[in-house]
Amino acid sequence: MGNGIQVRDRFADGAQYIGGKLRSGTSGRHHDVVNPATGETVYTYELAGTADVDAAVAAAREAFPGWSGATPAERAEAMHRFAAVLAEQADDFAYVESLQCGKPIKLSTEFDVPGTVDNTSFFAGAARHLEGKSAAEYDGDHTSYVRREAIGVIGSIAPWNYPLQMAAWKVLPAVAAGNTIVLKPAEITPLTSLMFAQAATAAGIPDGVINIVTGAGKDAGEHLVGHPDVVMTSFTGSTAVGKRVAEIATSTVKRLHLELGGKAPFVVFDDADLDAAVHGAVAGALINTGQDCTAATRAYVQRPLYDAFVQGVAALMETVRLGDPFDPSTDLGPLISHAQRDRVAGFVERARAYATVVTGGEAPGGALADGAYYRPTLVAGAAQDSEIVQSEIFGPVLVVLPFDTDDEGIRLANDTPYGLAASAWSRDLYRANRATREIKAGCVWVNDHIPIISEMPHGGYKASGFGKDMSSYSFEEYTQIKHVMYDNTAVARKDWHRTIFGDR
Repeated sequence: MGNGIQVRDRFADGAQYIGGKLRSGTSGRHHDVVNPATGETVYTYELAGTADVDAAVAAAREAFPGWSGATPAERAEAMHRFAAVLAEQADDFAYVESLQCGKPIKLSTEFDVPGTVDNTSFFAGAARHLEGKSAAEYDGDHTSYVRREAIGVIGSIAPWNYPLQMAAWKVLPAVAAGNTIVLKPAEITPLTSLMFAQAATAAGIPDGVINIVTGAGKDAGEHLVGHPDVVMTSFTGSTAVGKRVAEIATSTVKRLHLELGGKAPFVVFDDADLDAAVHGAVAGALINTGQDCTAATRAYVQRPLYDAFVQGVAALMETVRLGDPFDPSTDLGPLISHAQRDRVAGFVERARAYATVVTGGEAPGGALADGAYYRPTLVAGAAQDSEIVQSEIFGPVLVVLPFDTDDEGIRLANDTPYGLAASAWSRDLYRANRATREIKAGCVWVNDHIPIISEMPHGGYKASGFGKDMSSYSFEEYTQIKHVMYDNTAVARKDWHRTIFGDR
């Protein structure tokens, strides 16, 4: 596609990938994939209905015995081939990811696609480490050991902000452990998830192991979560929708994995490297146009550095280049849609009544007027309990507040229902260590904000959900534990029978 292949040609057969083949949906309703940088419709398809979900679950269920019965080495070999196919198609993936999301091509090329390839390689290796505990005699002549086994058909729902990476985070640990999966991507950004499944087939992963249903949440999503043959649900998205997913999953006693909203604090102590903190705040707040649940959204700066920090961030934000996502010099692309841009603008406009918009706070005109662009925005002077400090905005907006004591800075950082990520900025080892202990978040960076790696877990505290993506912790979540116990004597012992029933 980056080499001239057209999206409409690639997906001419539809946007559902079931049993190793593309097919059209059966809902009778169509949906447009829109380039948010231009407003242009790049692909139109028929949404999945409940019949498509049923077909995908049936395909996954049929594929489960063969895939779970393969040796770890066989699964690992297939997944290593999968990583190679993804690497070969890297340019196409980067192009389509930027096309459907509006993200700068340098972000897709340098972050999203390489991260997905690396994830695939990591879980290919993890497939060979599906381990229980070693055998031991815990009860006389009996030997016990623990097996880790695949669960069955997984139903996963992924968001629109990182379609390719979220597909990888959902699919890879599940299939590495021997499960099969039905993934529902966001209907506005399904294309790279479909390509991801096609690449798996090209690598020799059997038909039905990875299935994609592209439909609306109220229809395809809820039906997938509630399906009786789906034994585990993994969801990434807003906390509000996560509560609905949990409600449906609980009614069928499914295992549940939730990665929900965030409102990450960025805590700058008065001994921090000011220049590093300024650059870290701008990068951390603006990554993916701020459409990142771990993005820096609340900067708490100790008072001696506060004024200089505000001035530095504002000045640096004003140098950020908005533009065509396919221009390598573009730093910031559009938001995912005009509706999302208007939502972000609404937060900022309401904040003008109680805070100061230091820079930004508007959509650009000129050549960018047709896209869903919004300028990098810094807000100061808001109260801790204000909407713009407490609510997830999901846009290129950073709010900065001062604090006086270390106790106050950590207290303010924790004063949120969310707990996904945070960062602490200090040259003092004690201060940094205290922050990592006391800030209630699933990830706390020190003197940095946003990097993630395949070997380490990603997931939150509190209203940010539970469960981990990436790492061996994620891999183990897609397994179930079985205790196996057997008698080591030549004939079955009856001592315990006699204890309960007496001689008979």
